[in-house]
Amino acid sequence: MLHIKKLDIFILKSFCLLFAGTFFICLFIFMMQFLWKYVDELVGKGLEMTVLAQFFFYSALTLVPLSLPLAVLLAALITFGNFGERFELLAMKAAGISLLKIMRPLIVFIALVSCVSFYFQNVIGPRAQSKLWTLLFSMKQTSPEVDIPEGVFYDEIDGYNLYVKHKDRETGMLYDVLIYNFEKGFENAQIIKADSGRLEMTADKQHLYLHLYSGEQFENLKDQSVSRKNVPYRRETFREKHAIIEFDSNFNMADEGIMSNSEKSKDMWTIQADVDSMTFKNDSLGRIYYDEAMTSTYNTAAKLTRQDTVKLAEAVPESYDADSLFEVATLSEKEKVLTTAVSRASSAASDWNFKAFNIQQTDKSLRRHKAAWHEKLTLSLSCLIFFFIGAPLGGIIRKGGLGMPVVVSVVIFIVYYIINNTGFKMARDGKWIVWMGMWTSTAVLAPLGAWLTYKANKDSVVLNADAYVNWIKKVLGIRSVRHIYRKEVIIHDPDYTRLPAELQTLSTDCRIYADRHKLKQMPNYYKLWTDTGEDQEMEDINIRLEDLVEEMSNTKSARLIGVLNNYPIIPVRAHVRPFRQYWLNAACGICLPVGLFFFFRIWAFRLRLAKDMERIVRTNDDVIYVINQMRANGEV
Repeated sequence: MLHIKKLDIFILKSFCLLFAGTFFICLFIFMMQFLWKYVDELVGKGLEMTVLAQFFFYSALTLVPLSLPLAVLLAALITFGNFGERFELLAMKAAGISLLKIMRPLIVFIALVSCVSFYFQNVIGPRAQSKLWTLLFSMKQTSPEVDIPEGVFYDEIDGYNLYVKHKDRETGMLYDVLIYNFEKGFENAQIIKADSGRLEMTADKQHLYLHLYSGEQFENLKDQSVSRKNVPYRRETFREKHAIIEFDSNFNMADEGIMSNSEKSKDMWTIQADVDSMTFKNDSLGRIYYDEAMTSTYNTAAKLTRQDTVKLAEAVPESYDADSLFEVATLSEKEKVLTTAVSRASSAASDWNFKAFNIQQTDKSLRRHKAAWHEKLTLSLSCLIFFFIGAPLGGIIRKGGLGMPVVVSVVIFIVYYIINNTGFKMARDGKWIVWMGMWTSTAVLAPLGAWLTYKANKDSVVLNADAYVNWIKKVLGIRSVRHIYRKEVIIHDPDYTRLPAELQTLSTDCRIYADRHKLKQMPNYYKLWTDTGEDQEMEDINIRLEDLVEEMSNTKSARLIGVLNNYPIIPVRAHVRPFRQYWLNAACGICLPVGLFFFFRIWAFRLRLAKDMERIVRTNDDVIYVINQMRANGEV
């Protein structure tokens, strides 16, 4: 029990150090992505460091729940990849400790991390979201700091366009200044051209103080209420001119009440209460609108007074045709009827469009609140799911460091993000049920995590790349090449006296096999699929060949090692039926396209097997010759 406790401590230390590092890296990346999204609206406004510090602090708090799943995935991949790369995982399994027991202390730790994530989303997150978006709205509303560029028009000052050809940044002097003042409208614009000038901010940061030197001012005096061909204007030449421009550059914090209706600033209990309220409101409005429709819009009798009803009953018989009445009416009466009908239809359409918009907005807000409620659960649970994906993958891949684990974790997180974002949009737009859209990512990744954990616990080769490469080579008919190297330590030398006779026997059997089975001829299609026999003879020849090669690989002769590499690697079942079950082979033969594919594939492998038999015979002769040379030279 003490050994297990020490092992748990070792695993927790290995994971927690990596988890802390990956968490801050992920948080920094998400913060930079969030900042980059709003950097154009925040730069150049002269914001104080305290305001920027609040912005980064609140954004970090809101991004903690999003950073935790990726940090857990990356830390689990690196931790178990390091265990596998350093053979520590192999040592633990050799000691009789299963993967689930190795993961047990980390499962408890990740469960606590999930609870922390839920606490951040449900308690800290809403407050931080309210502070952040209020601060962001206030920062957007702040006027930019005046920094007039050279050679372009500057229009950040309301009602003014400024052009400066050259600017001395040390003294603050502006040269070749052109100013358009549109405060009185475009028709009465004032144009000021000066040789030089200076622009300063007043102490209260509420106005700009403009100093101009050696210039002219032009102003139209046109009265907008009177149309004149000759427009008078005023021209003024000055040596020095001063003006004050209103410009509020102070940072003013907005009221946090602007976020009161946002689902981001509410906890689960508040969201649930608001959902009940909005559901009741939607149902009540729906009933009210239905009653209004039934009593007014779609009830023609309600539009008639009692006297009109009596007159209509006296003037019109019990059975009448409205089209006939319309046809006998005069043109003016028809025009009046059509105009009234169009007016009533337009009025009803506008009324119902407004009511539909009201219902849709409430319904959209309702779906957003429901989605936010489910998101607090799914994002917390994703930490546990990502651990059950990352830990088995790390044990299977057995690559530590920041190479392969980073690539795999980023790919998995991108897949999760795409699925989760798609489900959220479907739920938000009302195309899917809210809970279905929000839990789609969990429903996809949770079985994947369970499957990977099961396979890794059973030491399955399901993610072994070599197994898939060998299978693809087998399907495509690409066979491996024999690679035999001289051994440093040899325990048993080959029996050079017995080997030549066995090699001669093997060559004879290969010739007999090739002649009996007629490998170079096209096989019979019917017999190929109906024969139930197995090619045991070829399997025996391959076993004898491999045993001889294994024995001769213990030689000290480099020349003999080179000849042994000429032996082919024989796929013993590639030239026979693809399946061991008779009914599967018969089904392939009946299904002509599939049957023809396997038929030509088997024929190609039969031709290859015929060449392999010839190659074995030639290599056997070469080996016998080398052995005889070694015996003649006294090397054996």
